[in-house]
Amino acid sequence: MAIDGKHGRMVNGWPDERFLRLVGSEHPIIQAPMANAGGVDLCVGAMQGGALGSLPCGMLSPEQIRQQVGEVRGRAQGPLNLNFLCHSVPESVDDSAWKALLQPYSEEFGAEPGPDMPLRRPFNESMCKAVEELRPEVVSFHFGLPPDQLLSRVKASGSLVIASATTVEEARWLEERGVDAVIAQGYEAGGHQSNFLDSDPAAALGLFALLPQIVDAVAIPSIASGGIGDGRGVAAAFALGASAVQLGTAYLHCPESAISEAHRRALRDGRTVLTNVYTGRLARAVRGRLIDELGPVRREAPSYPLATSALIPIWTAAQKHGEFGFTPMLAGQAGPLGTGLPAADLTRRLASDALAVLRRSA
Repeated sequence: MAIDGKHGRMVNGWPDERFLRLVGSEHPIIQAPMANAGGVDLCVGAMQGGALGSLPCGMLSPEQIRQQVGEVRGRAQGPLNLNFLCHSVPESVDDSAWKALLQPYSEEFGAEPGPDMPLRRPFNESMCKAVEELRPEVVSFHFGLPPDQLLSRVKASGSLVIASATTVEEARWLEERGVDAVIAQGYEAGGHQSNFLDSDPAAALGLFALLPQIVDAVAIPSIASGGIGDGRGVAAAFALGASAVQLGTAYLHCPESAISEAHRRALRDGRTVLTNVYTGRLARAVRGRLIDELGPVRREAPSYPLATSALIPIWTAAQKHGEFGFTPMLAGQAGPLGTGLPAADLTRRLASDALAVLRRSA
């Protein structure tokens, strides 16, 4: 029986214990940070079940980050991950063609421009100050890493750093810059593809092709993400060398997630596609009327994240008419495997089912 000396937890049964020893969670499971879907309740539930809970911070102000971290710390014990984005926002963009494409929908639903909604923000000085103050156990990044000076400050604060890779080259790039673990994000994953080294989207790899290549290429722990919906998928990831798994879509089914009932129903259908029509960058989402009528990829969509601005009034107005086919319903390919359990119970079941499979195959 193996014991983690720092935290006194039994970690016997998992083929690779490095993530558990590094992070100190009860199970080698990360609840994925999902903007507009995750949040305090889902994070707390996952942590109560023994996972590394995550808060999506890319659409929050530093004040909101502090408030949410305080809420989580007051309700749950265990390690916490704060997730940030590392994209570049264009200074100006001509979105006239995009607005013209959407105009018929604006007229159909009587959409009117409303107050500006917060867009996804890249990690910056004020966010870094919040991290230094809050000292989360883990900070994760999507779309690469922040500038060196900010990254150095995050690491100096004592937080572990993890980041996503969609190719072996990206994984090596991350390791060279000192990340503590790399998330291997497969093509099946819901939400935005994390590619940042100009890889060809048409050459994207599924998780079970990508994961063992990243495991072989880097010395740091690899975290599997994409298409994992139950204990069988967790066990399979460990069989391919993962030290942990990150699940998002499985947690969307939980009552603590902030998605609509329409989104929950759509998860069961499993009709997802990579599309840029919601934000300007490829993300896996449930098909809806907007995608079906315009196609999943449009050149007219402005660069990420600016495509969202013209779309928000339309999906808001459409929802008032009971139409959710214009609302971004991000989800991965394993949606039909969801259970609807509370997050704590889901976490425990994922771990116990995976360990049972691993014991049978040992």
